[in-house]
Amino acid sequence: MKLFNAVIITLLLSLLSSPMWAKDPVPITVNINTADVATLSTVLTGVGEAKAKSIVAYRKVNGMFSTVDSLVSVKGIGESLVNKNRDRIKLK
Repeated sequence: MKLFNAVIITLLLSLLSSPMWAKDPVPITVNINTADVATLSTVLTGVGEAKAKSIVAYRKVNGMFSTVDSLVSVKGIGESLVNKNRDRIKLK
């Protein structure tokens, strides 16, 4: 009986700590042409507030990104960072 109770408690705790209960789950992808600084820095790996601000500033001056690879035009963003986040980035 103790083992059964322990299993039930473990299952309940697992369900309660599940991401599906989170109020604002982190999006899996981000549109680099429309996202704000907070979203970019949250979704993209290796992109903090400073790089996110650079992305937004670049976009305001130069217009929308036409390809994912064009993100390397932003100072501080290299091919490695783009490749690491390629599956998370969308353009439309």
